[in-house]
Amino acid sequence: MKFVCSKSNLVSGLQIAQKAVPAKTSLSILQCILVDTTEGVIKFIANDMELGIETRVEGTIIERGYTALDARIFFDIIRKLPDSDVTIESTNIEGSIKITISCEKSKFTILGRSGDDFTYLPVIEKIDGISISQYTLKNIIAQTIFSVSEKDTNKLMGGELFEIDGNILKMVSLDGHRISIRKVELSNGYPYKKVIIPAKALGEVMKILSDSTESMVSVYFTDKHVLFEFDNTVVVSRLLEGQYFNIDQMMMSDYETKISINRREFLDCIDRATLFVKEGDKRPVIISIEDDYLEMKINSAVGAMDEKVEITKQGKDVKIGFNPKFLIDALRVIEDEEVDIYLVNPKAPCFIRDADSSYNYLILPINFTTVN
Repeated sequence: MKFVCSKSNLVSGLQIAQKAVPAKTSLSILQCILVDTTEGVIKFIANDMELGIETRVEGTIIERGYTALDARIFFDIIRKLPDSDVTIESTNIEGSIKITISCEKSKFTILGRSGDDFTYLPVIEKIDGISISQYTLKNIIAQTIFSVSEKDTNKLMGGELFEIDGNILKMVSLDGHRISIRKVELSNGYPYKKVIIPAKALGEVMKILSDSTESMVSVYFTDKHVLFEFDNTVVVSRLLEGQYFNIDQMMMSDYETKISINRREFLDCIDRATLFVKEGDKRPVIISIEDDYLEMKINSAVGAMDEKVEITKQGKDVKIGFNPKFLIDALRVIEDEEVDIYLVNPKAPCFIRDADSSYNYLILPINFTTVN
């Protein structure tokens, strides 16, 4: 194998592929990236058996072949080379694969591994799928992924519901303390589909996607896998098996209090309150809603804060406590200038949602009487 490729193309391709290289594994081959030029294009492939990524870069192929290279060493060498064309060549000497990397006056030699030991990505038939803009998919992931559970107590909480009903795509995540729901309208209608995609896969896809509304992503499904195809990249992930939670039973429409508040003012107020919350501290911010204002208080060993924000209120006065991080996470991804918040009582969840329910965030309160 021998090819010539610009440093910038190599760096961008390797940055994408290495997202599927596991940080720790007992199988050393999984810490490699497969470099494959057998089909007349330069492909970088990584696969940790749960998530796989294949991306193509432009270059000139002199001799076709394939070999597996240690991902960390390979990338570290490439990113420190001069900004010029790079020549990569493999030779087999007495059963040992030697890789030579040359760029201007720099020359590195590293050991490669047989590509035959590498597990390629599963073959997915591109039949059952949808098309969506990169911008839209990137946004809907960002607006829900933060409430995926980071604990391993329930594997389904480590993924997101990806549900297609006609021309509506709905994504749902939850962690036992909050629920995030986003809906977007697709340009076409599709058969009903309901799968659970691991958050790890969605997070990596989100990082690779562009902000372009013109560029599209094709998403295909099988019983066990999901495939994302866009630009020169393919991402394949296993699906999580099981029945997702009945979200509809958790989402109430009744409320005793509704407030409308400037999102930016509310977010900044909560952000200031977190100055007195240490990481891991479960102390809530106390919110009192009365007449035409919302008052926020927090007391800790570090200090105290008391601030008021103007609101429009319907219904009863209420006093309730929340984990400030949960409020911040939801408010940061909402784009509306003003948000509507619905409450029932101090022990019931609050809902932040718009009139069309294109977004709906449920947040459980904290019993502040025991901590304040």
